[in-house]
Amino acid sequence: MTVRSEVFVLERSLPGTRLDTFLRQRYPAMSRGSIQRLITEGYIRVNGRRIKPTHTPQAGETVQVEWPAARPDTAQPEDIPLDILHEDDLLLGLNKPAGLVVHPAAGHEAHTLVNALLHHCAGRLSGIGGVARPGIVHRLDKDTSGVMIVAKTDAAHLALAAQFAGRRVDKIYHALVCGEGIRDHGEIHAAIARHPSHRKRMAVREASGREAHTAYRVLERLRGATLVEARLHTGRTHQIRVHFQHLGHPLVGDATYGARQNRRLAELHHFTAERQMLHASELTFTHPRSGRRLSLTAPWPQDFQDAVTALR
Repeated sequence: MTVRSEVFVLERSLPGTRLDTFLRQRYPAMSRGSIQRLITEGYIRVNGRRIKPTHTPQAGETVQVEWPAARPDTAQPEDIPLDILHEDDLLLGLNKPAGLVVHPAAGHEAHTLVNALLHHCAGRLSGIGGVARPGIVHRLDKDTSGVMIVAKTDAAHLALAAQFAGRRVDKIYHALVCGEGIRDHGEIHAAIARHPSHRKRMAVREASGREAHTAYRVLERLRGATLVEARLHTGRTHQIRVHFQHLGHPLVGDATYGARQNRRLAELHHFTAERQMLHASELTFTHPRSGRRLSLTAPWPQDFQDAVTALR
């Protein structure tokens, strides 16, 4: 069973371009690997025929794309409470708690946000993210709290993903960073790529990295730490954590990128955080149906408030 089928005709030939690369640009919600699987499994056809991902698009060809339905038989619905900020028949906005993994993966096959969504939405989720990620347009790290949006239909998923890819979503985070010497405000332009030797970490890599841009301003100066507001202009993995480490002010509680500075904070000010103090405070986007800008805000969780209070 498929949720939706889309057919379009190529207006021009694209010599030197693979079909999977072209479709990745057309559907930014999809990874290239996911598109390749859809082509290989016959969900994407050209002129009614199965083709290879390496096919070169030609003018006049008819491309048919079928989006497989999200299959909840892999991730099971679980009655996990959700803090809903907004909900309608196209999308859902929620305040994700720290510690909740977004989608099933090795070591986290259950008790994830996806399991909670399958229960709450009773199957009314976009299938574009695939079996493991129904409805998931973007994600937050396990230990990052705050605003997330989830798509209930494929059309909403594509529209929202295009906004993220086109940098038309305003993303504001609050973070506690180690140290008191950070400037009042600034712009961080530093390309990010996978760390050369630690594959689960990211790093600033100007030569091989992808463009990354974070703007910030100081909200409050604390004892041994600073409360900042960060605005993401790009959406690289671990971007805020890596960028503030690059400034010499890693996040409070971030054992991956700031172990040394957090040990010093514990020694001098007797404070230790159980997770990185990062909260997605506000997300503003255009609603796929009304065309109006919608802003969702999430209050600080208790552990974030407690950390600010303890360091004042």
